[in-house]
Amino acid sequence: MTTEAVNEFRLAARIVEISALRRTPAGIPVLSCVLAHESQQIEAGIARETKLELSAMAIGELAQTLAAAAPGTSVSVMGFMAAKSVRSRVPVLHLNVIEFMEGN
Repeated sequence: MTTEAVNEFRLAARIVEISALRRTPAGIPVLSCVLAHESQQIEAGIARETKLELSAMAIGELAQTLAAAAPGTSVSVMGFMAAKSVRSRVPVLHLNVIEFMEGN
């Protein structure tokens, strides 16, 4: 067993909401969005319908790429989970990769 801490998240989703592009005090672009996912997964050998909405954010060039997308766009994303802030322990997906799916 490895002692390496793993925090990787991959999801096929649809963009539900996109906030306005903002910039940090250092001028770095930041964009928040909400992603929705629906699928069928196998749990304990039984098929289960899954639905969820997840807050996500992109920073830098990835934020500018995401800003060009419209709600309803299907994406495949990868990133890591972290607390929203020091005061809010709500999880947020920090995006490292966004791939726009065909048919958008």
